Amino acid sequence: MSRIGKKPIAIPSGVEVKVAGPTVSIKGPLGKLDWSLAQGVAVAVENGHVLVSRSSDDRRVRALHGLVRAELNNMIHGVTKGYERSLEITGVGYKAALQGKTMSFNVGYINPVNYQVPTGIDVKIDKQTLINVKGIDKRLVGQVAANLRAIKPPDVYKQKGVRYMGETLRKKEGKTGK
Repeated sequence: MSRIGKKPIAIPSGVEVKVAGPTVSIKGPLGKLDWSLAQGVAVAVENGHVLVSRSSDDRRVRALHGLVRAELNNMIHGVTKGYERSLEITGVGYKAALQGKTMSFNVGYINPVNYQVPTGIDVKIDKQTLINVKGIDKRLVGQVAANLRAIKPPDVYKQKGVRYMGETLRKKEGKTGK
């Protein structure tokens, strides 16, 4: 039995969990999220807790058991508190700007790089070098932050680029002449 999958998830006040066939809907103060269940996994709401169970001990169903429980827990956390990732831009002349839902990056390329922010994500830019990505969907927040970092990954020689806040890089030594 999955140790993660058999743990009940407590439903905080102000959160509604509805199970309608293969779809679980979670509604909270920050928004609403849906998750479609795979075959072999069932979800029940009892006594203020969400319980995840599986129908068989098939390898695929066992793997999905813990996954579904973790995803539902992340969704409940997302609709109550939300998720946030911070990035910083380092480098001389490197900066970002936000016009509506389009971000523009000047990070050492000839032309600025534009990025369209998906719906459900709030982006704030402080001092042109600090980026804050917020949302209720953990996967989407992480993916947007990864996409922004991929525009100009940090360089290990000069330490320039877009990196996660608090990310440490080991600076490599360049070529040494004789």
